[in-house]
Amino acid sequence: MRKIIILLPILFLASCKTQKSTPEIAVAEKRTAVIVKPEAVAALKKDRAYELGKRVLEACNNSRFKAFTTVEATPKVIANATAEKISATCQKIILRNGRFIDLKLVEIVHNEITDDYVFRYDIQYEKPMFKRELKVTIDAENKVSALATKEIKNKPL
Repeated sequence: MRKIIILLPILFLASCKTQKSTPEIAVAEKRTAVIVKPEAVAALKKDRAYELGKRVLEACNNSRFKAFTTVEATPKVIANATAEKISATCQKIILRNGRFIDLKLVEIVHNEITDDYVFRYDIQYEKPMFKRELKVTIDAENKVSALATKEIKNKPL
């Protein structure tokens, strides 16, 4: 009986040994999103991302927002990009950053699984103290599937 009591905890501990994850799986998952050069992306996708991103941000300057059509954006984006939501967001951004000037393309990331392109733009405002970026996601059907803006924190020296 003593032998069984001593052997059971030892067998239990030996059976609970975890396996290390293989690096091949992690490398394969990281390769789904690839940074591509602007020349490698279709002009239609680049133009659509720039125009629709600029349209949303210029609505902050003149308080007139032209709603997206079903040809330009997915139904989810159309439902979320209402004039009221954009105006509320714009008020916060204008107080902190000033008026919108232009967009500057930073990088383009291609998700090979979903065939989405994420265009990252640096937003240029009158007050250059706070940096913001705009991410526009264009899906395989050349429609905007996501729009997001966020403030970029300054890196400490």
